[in-house]
Amino acid sequence: MISVICVYNNSESLKNYLLPVLNLQSCEHERILVDNTDGRFKSSAEALNYGARKAKGDYLMFIHQDVDLESSSFLEDIHKILDKLPHLGVAGVAGMSINGKNHLERQRNVIKHEVPPVNWGNPINSPEEVETVDECLFIIPREVFQKLEFDEETCPGWHLYGVDYCLTCREEGLKVYVVPLSVYHLSAHSGDETPLKTALKMGYHPEEYYHILPKVMKKHQNHFNKIYTTCGEWDTKTPLIIQRAFLTFNLGINFLKRKVKGGS
Repeated sequence: MISVICVYNNSESLKNYLLPVLNLQSCEHERILVDNTDGRFKSSAEALNYGARKAKGDYLMFIHQDVDLESSSFLEDIHKILDKLPHLGVAGVAGMSINGKNHLERQRNVIKHEVPPVNWGNPINSPEEVETVDECLFIIPREVFQKLEFDEETCPGWHLYGVDYCLTCREEGLKVYVVPLSVYHLSAHSGDETPLKTALKMGYHPEEYYHILPKVMKKHQNHFNKIYTTCGEWDTKTPLIIQRAFLTFNLGINFLKRKVKGGS
């Protein structure tokens, strides 16, 4: 049985996306819905640990409130896949391989996201080992979680908790996989801004992301020279301030190129 664990801060989003498809699932499952509308929990790690400690399933599926599984047999299908994966630490529906010439080539599987829906990643036909998975949906065997919980000290906010967990699993000799099942993730940008404009204003990520990232880099730098994530790739030996400056410069260049090309 799979325990579905969702921390939500928007009950309408939960009712519109995740709950309807859970009601249609073809197999028995456990639901653990962690209400954080009042800000009780200060980090994903804290909230997910709270929910996962209650779980009774063989597998713990951590999922965002705005994800649609797109299939009434999703839980049944993924359970069959998980049972066949050797040395499983984490499995997700999207992730980053270390193989490829650039970030786009390293993306694995296809998920649909945003409004209107667009595809993400390079499709796979069978489970593939990767370095990290996207946090919109990932699964951990309960016996693994009982030995290794989310690191609330390294990830005291709402970013990189899944990345940190994947890297820790790999250091412990466990494997991280992406499986060939598609989902829809709303993950929409607000207002009329393009993703590029939003990224340029934020320095690509919210500031909290950059407060947590150095902790993750320091924790894993003895095992990984580079960390590949769906939201970027980071050199653990290079100061973050230099990497941020380089990223912002490139975003600015790309923005100017698009502006010149578009004539506005």
